[in-house]
Amino acid sequence: MQIIDGKTTSQKVKDEIAVEVAQIKEKGGKVPHLAAILVGHDGGSETYVAAKIKACEYVGFKSSLIRFEDDVTEEELLAKVEELNNDADVDGFIVQLPLPKHISEEKVTDAVDYRKDVDGFHPQNVGRMSIGSPAFVSATPQGIMELIERYEIETSGKYVVVIGRSNIVGRPMSILLSQKGYPGDATVTVCHSRTANLKEMCLSADIIIAAIGAPEFVKADMVKEGAVVIDVGTTRVKSDVTKSGWKLKGDVAYDEVAPKCSYITPVPGGVGPMTIASLLLNTLKAAKKEIY
Repeated sequence: MQIIDGKTTSQKVKDEIAVEVAQIKEKGGKVPHLAAILVGHDGGSETYVAAKIKACEYVGFKSSLIRFEDDVTEEELLAKVEELNNDADVDGFIVQLPLPKHISEEKVTDAVDYRKDVDGFHPQNVGRMSIGSPAFVSATPQGIMELIERYEIETSGKYVVVIGRSNIVGRPMSILLSQKGYPGDATVTVCHSRTANLKEMCLSADIIIAAIGAPEFVKADMVKEGAVVIDVGTTRVKSDVTKSGWKLKGDVAYDEVAPKCSYITPVPGGVGPMTIASLLLNTLKAAKKEIY
């Protein structure tokens, strides 16, 4: 059993980006600029955005943080999105989700210029990704693909079960792994809360991508010997043994599943760190105009 170390891999990716940015600066080129819009004071969002800014500093990107209170109007937010769309110095930007209930996330996502949509959420990028055209791929699926490739995990002809059908993880993963080329060429089934015979499907899977958002949902009796298990889950559960009073749990019962696996991602330290690395990769591509 080999642990897929997302923390170490993301550090390698960031180091590679830092070298390239240093070369861009030496040649007098434009430094990549990532901007983030943060509405309100959600704890998870605050932590994630702070980590993004820190990562930008590490690789040599310019970063901007635009803050709004929870009572910002939809019109004000859309006006800021339009402003960033037209700002030639900003190569890519994100609007941190979730947004307050009075603001339409769909409307805001659609308003972002797809050429600056480094989160990969715009329908133009989702559509291009689904037909195999160059596009900004959302950070978590791209991070998983990066891990699979760097660990040289075989996907061709393999049977993959994706548990979860979200537009951010489940659906994109199913498309990316079924496309031609490596990593890809797999046969993929998307399962969810309404799937019958889920256990049987998982038992026949060579690769399981668990992205259902239910802590320790995947048990040892759902995994065959030698399977690859990628755990996307990050649920905070109460804990008496940690200072914070909570512990991060994945969708996989790690201690009982790991001994059966050929490869497995831990939580934390698996897929999570790769999401920010992927965001940086997308921003670099945007700055270099590699896709559009």
